[in-house]
Amino acid sequence: MKIICIGRNYIDHAKELNNPVPSRPLVFMKPASALLKDGRDFYYPEFSKDIHFELELVLKISKNGKYIEERLAEKYYDEIGLGIDFTARDLQNKCKEKGHPWEIAKAFDHSAVLGKFISKSELEEGNIDFKLLKNGEIVQNGNSIDLIFPFATLIAHVSKFFTLNKGDLLFTGTPAGVGPVQVGDQLEGLIGESSLLQCEVK
Repeated sequence: MKIICIGRNYIDHAKELNNPVPSRPLVFMKPASALLKDGRDFYYPEFSKDIHFELELVLKISKNGKYIEERLAEKYYDEIGLGIDFTARDLQNKCKEKGHPWEIAKAFDHSAVLGKFISKSELEEGNIDFKLLKNGEIVQNGNSIDLIFPFATLIAHVSKFFTLNKGDLLFTGTPAGVGPVQVGDQLEGLIGESSLLQCEVK
């Protein structure tokens, strides 16, 4: 199982971090050890003092594919859910300043929180409203209509480089509003009014 992630896929998020808007999908990976699911607690790591939440729509790949055409991409996933890409922003900034890879800031253990999935047939894929609540207050509010690169484009692009396998997860990017978490924070992710993700920071 692979966790494939897309960075800077919402214009407002790229701008809030003073990053250029990409001309092609920005792809990075997380290992299986990054996965945190079933509502388990996230334990704040000792190597960072600035862990940020990034809520994302997640596609669950439903069959194997390579060099998938955009027009056929919808046949390669059947469920959509929510995930949080936890990011050690202090480590990421140091790595970026030096031009180094930033896996240690993105791919550390339990940095990929995964919520529940729902059938894509229940959603209007080009207009999926989703949000993250921190301690009951909305901190991120996004919609798939604002994706720079829509789902089909992402699947076609990623499958040029990596064979997609059934069960792989594709984190599709986060909207604006990312911010820090502290011990004791309660996080909840919703698609529409359906609560699909819960996580407490310990």
